[in-house]
Amino acid sequence: MTSAIVNQATIAELEDVAALFNEYRIFYGQESDPDGAKKFLFDRFEHGESVIFIARDEEGGQAIGFTQLYPSFSSVSMKRIWILNDLFVTEKRRKRGAAQSLLQAAEEYAVRTKSKGLELATAPDNERAQRLYVNNGYKKDEEFYHYYLHVLA
Repeated sequence: MTSAIVNQATIAELEDVAALFNEYRIFYGQESDPDGAKKFLFDRFEHGESVIFIARDEEGGQAIGFTQLYPSFSSVSMKRIWILNDLFVTEKRRKRGAAQSLLQAAEEYAVRTKSKGLELATAPDNERAQRLYVNNGYKKDEEFYHYYLHVLA
């Protein structure tokens, strides 16, 4: 079903990942900022602050999607947790298995790094993504409330 090849991105792929990241931000209502996207991702690569997987079209190698994982930890279980913060596939390449392949790569990485699991959040109206996550074994958290404090104006 999939016509995508997924690999862990390197800084050498910064241009491709930044272009996708900029599209992702636009999808979520942000202004286009290619330079800001590139700088943000460069900093993540340079400081080893995230793990990014990139999906490429297997016919031409064009970048068609990405997912970005941020590390976190569970004090109670004393284990690593990966936060699957971003998952995006270009609109014209959706429904062809690229998102599924990216989720699989993230899961395999979590297993290889002996993590407790993967955590993610999505908008309540993003039903397509919710179906994808549920179909991949993700469970909606019914046990804990999650809170957020906005500290920057």
